[in-house]
Amino acid sequence: MNILFLCTGNSCRSQMAEGWTHHLKGDQVNAYSAGVETHGMNPYAIKVMNEVGIDISGNTSKLISDLPGNIKFDYVITVCGHAHENCPYFPSKSKVIHVGFDDPPTLAKGLTNEGKILNIYRRVRDDIKIFVKSLPQALLSE
Repeated sequence: MNILFLCTGNSCRSQMAEGWTHHLKGDQVNAYSAGVETHGMNPYAIKVMNEVGIDISGNTSKLISDLPGNIKFDYVITVCGHAHENCPYFPSKSKVIHVGFDDPPTLAKGLTNEGKILNIYRRVRDDIKIFVKSLPQALLSE
């Protein structure tokens, strides 16, 4: 099963989802991530994923057009409202599903205490983990 996690900038939530899926479901699911824009990798996302033993530091923020063209996605999971509203058309039989997660950079905006910032990222990371643990069964019931 091929799954694409789609977000606005492919810097945080979609990257965490891809990382969790490789880690927890790599034997069942081929996971990819991309954005409708690119914003670069979010250092806090990298940090909180490293805390749980998942290294996404080698990932890059990419557009859908940056992915190999021969991949047929079974599911495209939008993880933010902007990506869901701007999700491009997929010519294959991809089923688009929206599973929204809070945006850590938005929630942390204006905060200066790194501990509070990291707690926001940890909460979203853990929310994404809960969803990924339910794969692929959660998709089959959609």
